[in-house]
Amino acid sequence: MSDRERTSGRLVTGLAWTVLLFGLWLWGRQVTEVRHGASAPATGDMAAVGRPPGTELPPAAEPLGQALPQRIDIPDLGVQAPVVARGLDTDGGIDPPPFDQAGVVGWYEAGAKPGARGTALLVGHVDTETRPAVFYELSTLKAGETVRVVRDDGKVAEFTVDDVEVIQRNRFDARRAYGPRQPDRAELRLITCGGAFDRASGSYTANVIVSAYLTGTGP
Repeated sequence: MSDRERTSGRLVTGLAWTVLLFGLWLWGRQVTEVRHGASAPATGDMAAVGRPPGTELPPAAEPLGQALPQRIDIPDLGVQAPVVARGLDTDGGIDPPPFDQAGVVGWYEAGAKPGARGTALLVGHVDTETRPAVFYELSTLKAGETVRVVRDDGKVAEFTVDDVEVIQRNRFDARRAYGPRQPDRAELRLITCGGAFDRASGSYTANVIVSAYLTGTGP
């Protein structure tokens, strides 16, 4: 490959990443729009948990090969949910599963695969008009807890949570929310609505962003 081809490839990759980040920025500011009835459930997504001082976390494991995600398990939340591939919506942001699939998690299929090198993005609803959804208690996760992703190669990628944030819509930063925390790791982002529900706008005021990284494999 020539220097010109390498440069061109880097420019295309950089442009694609910039476009995606812009779309994700829009998505992060708009995805919280939910049409509720008269009674919106309390989500508990009111403040960032973050990483308590002195929390010891395991070392990162070497990234796995390429394989598709099939299911996500979050033992501390009692979540076992199928994962489906999703693309971008008309605004350029990740298109979450429809509300009639409130127990399903969406994976951005044009991004990294969970367990492989890079940052895999998984999105889910916090609730619907009538009931809690798959990521209803996402903000209660704590640093050091485990997220497991079952892959179609028979491996289970085990991730350790290292940070939980609730990012206000008016301070949303797509690069901070979705970009890698450390280079060359296999990372995971779990994303849902958070903050308070604003009845006037019909939307939540923030997004919950759980950051995790690969620390091993399991049965």
